[in-house]
Amino acid sequence: MSFDDPLALEAQDAAWVERTLAGLSVQERISQLFILSTGEDTSAEAAAVSRHNPGGVHRFPGADLDRSLQATREMLDAAQVPLILSGDIEGGAVSYPFATPVPNQLGTAACDDLDLSYEIADIVARESRALGYDWSLTPVVDLNHAFRNPVVGTRSFGSDVETVLAQARAHIRAMHAHDLVATAKHWPGDGYDERDQHMVTTVNPLSLEAWDQSFGRIYRALINDGLMAVMSAHIAFPAFIRALRPDAGREAYAPASVSHLLNQVLLREQLGFRGIIVSDATVMGGLTSWMDRAEAVPAVIENGCDVFLFSRDAASDMALMLDGLRTGRLSEARLDEAARRMLTLKARLGLHRKSSAERIAPTELVRAQLRQPASLAVAEKAAGLSLTLVKDRQGLLPLDPAWHRRVTVIADAGGSFVSGAPERSFEPLLAEMHARGFTVRTYDADQPPTRADTDLVVYLIGQDAMAGVGVIQLDFAALHGSARKAMMQFNREIPTLLVSFGQPYYLYDAPNFSTCVNAYCPLADNQRELARRLVGELPFTGRSPVDPFCGLEQLRW
Repeated sequence: MSFDDPLALEAQDAAWVERTLAGLSVQERISQLFILSTGEDTSAEAAAVSRHNPGGVHRFPGADLDRSLQATREMLDAAQVPLILSGDIEGGAVSYPFATPVPNQLGTAACDDLDLSYEIADIVARESRALGYDWSLTPVVDLNHAFRNPVVGTRSFGSDVETVLAQARAHIRAMHAHDLVATAKHWPGDGYDERDQHMVTTVNPLSLEAWDQSFGRIYRALINDGLMAVMSAHIAFPAFIRALRPDAGREAYAPASVSHLLNQVLLREQLGFRGIIVSDATVMGGLTSWMDRAEAVPAVIENGCDVFLFSRDAASDMALMLDGLRTGRLSEARLDEAARRMLTLKARLGLHRKSSAERIAPTELVRAQLRQPASLAVAEKAAGLSLTLVKDRQGLLPLDPAWHRRVTVIADAGGSFVSGAPERSFEPLLAEMHARGFTVRTYDADQPPTRADTDLVVYLIGQDAMAGVGVIQLDFAALHGSARKAMMQFNREIPTLLVSFGQPYYLYDAPNFSTCVNAYCPLADNQRELARRLVGELPFTGRSPVDPFCGLEQLRW
């Protein structure tokens, strides 16, 4: 792999790219820029996607491995130009049900062991390769500073620049070792704005100097390492725009996905990136609220992205791209450059030399490569090591059924909009508590817990970072059953434990809760390993990659 040009090709592969590009019509070149998404695992969906001849397909597989592989094979076989397969392979609560359930990025960083981080990423890369993936839209290299941000949180490696960089390097090395393209996201850097770019164009508010010492350091180092792909997000960086155009006005807040200055000038010219730039999902509010669709579609490519990610209506978007070419909003030079880069990435992976049978083995052989005992053991180890005791001011732990037998659980399992995400349930933890002699009942809004019937109140919260939720917080009205009952607080009357299987900042909403554990994701391994630590069978060893006290002394007490 060339550090100067991560997409460098041998002469025969470069010749295939030029030969293939020359043989494509304008419409076919446009089609190569598109990565469409799937989530149904049906032949009908596969056929519908294949009719558009896209450059790639982003797979959100369901729970049935056989159906998922069959749909993938059908799309590979139908492709006129080799299809590239991508995925959001981030782990945690969006782990695929037939794959090894590994921690999310924040949980991985909480283990504070780069060798283990590499092992986790290696499992993901090996299993993803077996499932046919070529391209992982990971890692997230955002900095987790705005604790109210609902979409960075558990998807990030934390708030420290050096930690994020080291973890990202381990992740990318593992991806590249298995010839899987890794993607640093979300350019030019998220985590300082409390809002979600899925809903609105967000802003990186850093000065040029602060950006250069943080996100600039991360991206520059990864580019020098041979990074192959960057995701350009719907995030503005006004300090850079205004440094070049002081009178930019509204354009200072243009999302990077349609910003020539951020993609071509900052990323390519100043940082020297020579890989492929993929837009973030073009159906997101950060783009759709900024610009009319007819303008936005060609603007994504014209302003530096090489790949157009997702469409609500592929035929309509491809037509808008063609219209942009005809009306001058998209130049032929940029169209050809982007199409050539997409073909180059495919050639770099050798996709033009592989049949679908070579890219995906028979189902039983694939199944044998998933959830192997050694992989499951690594995942279980990481789940346990990640668990972080944030505070225990009341000396509640370890729990003992002799003192805490009657437990009332107040729970919010959270949710996920990602296709194929496992069902959320706290049953693994509750089963472990039952097995250790605790009597557990679910909170009843009509009969709230009292000292007479409850020895311990446990809040179990499972919402991890997720697109579209707007805000993540302890919603006491929902938890307790009404707005009036939201005002009831039990923690001074009954020993109370707060456990987050998601966002690490819930103490902000419950500063007077004396005992808090961050478990980062609701996977069954995390729950079972937590039970062992709650009763003192094993120690808590996790190291928080963020400040769970949100910079507020009050939360520490």
